Amino acid sequence: MQLKFASIIVDEQEKALKFYTDILGFNKMADMPMGEYRWLTVVSPEGIEGMELVLEPALFKPAAVFQKELFDAGVPAAALISKDIQKDFADLQKKGVVFRGEPKNLGPIIAVTFEDTCGNLINLVEPLIIPK
Repeated sequence: MQLKFASIIVDEQEKALKFYTDILGFNKMADMPMGEYRWLTVVSPEGIEGMELVLEPALFKPAAVFQKELFDAGVPAAALISKDIQKDFADLQKKGVVFRGEPKNLGPIIAVTFEDTCGNLINLVEPLIIPK
């Protein structure tokens, strides 16, 4: 089996698309009408080939509640891997990304959390120990 899609709940699909493409540098992969919403996915140019992030509209009330509870509790909805967290941190700050603190060394990783403007917190992580 292959992992193909991971979903992130977003409050507005167009706003999410702009953030993930214009700010994070992802590429739009799929954009198909599905009633009043879209099947909308992005891919990371540095990511695993074929893996897509679905920008899932917050239509299902329990999903929207779950998203808000995670955000309010400070729990990230996803993690992005960085090869140079200090550089990515500085670059994203210049683009106006709101971070919740500075990158911190947590032993096997350096990590910092940012807001994606769509109702989610995202962990930016630089692994210091590469698993075998």
